[in-house]
Amino acid sequence: MTTVEITDEEQRELARALLDALNPLAAAVRSRATGLPEDRMWNDDPAEVALSVLSAWKLVDAEVKRLTAAAAATAGSYGASYEQLGAAWGITRQGARKKWPEAVSRPAARPGSLELFGGTAELVRDEESGGWCWTATGADGESGRGAVGHPSREEAAAHAGAFLAEHG
Repeated sequence: MTTVEITDEEQRELARALLDALNPLAAAVRSRATGLPEDRMWNDDPAEVALSVLSAWKLVDAEVKRLTAAAAATAGSYGASYEQLGAAWGITRQGARKKWPEAVSRPAARPGSLELFGGTAELVRDEESGGWCWTATGADGESGRGAVGHPSREEAAAHAGAFLAEHG
């Protein structure tokens, strides 16, 4: 298994960025829970304030898990195996299969099609311009279309995947 490590400086920058992102969320959650304006919401029992921050981290954790599953599904849609997903995450093939059971799917029914987040997308090369475009229907029934002009199938797939994630 491959282990990914970051430098001490990268760790500090990551922690700063996460705290910067968390603070507005924690303030909004705390303000809604207490009815206090956001500028006064920290003026309370320190344990209650700390518990509000912990609750906000739980929301972040859930979003990270959702985004992680989306990244695994995207890799799987491009043919990554559970062994590769496990290596990227630092776990075994079996661990990856248990963590993301739907990530490695059966091959698409047609070349150039994606099945992600409960929706489907078709990738098409425009013979005249040489660019790629996509059409998709999300799990919520919403349809979308990307303009011709993506330089590669992979870029068109990334845009289609983003649409499917938004409408999953």
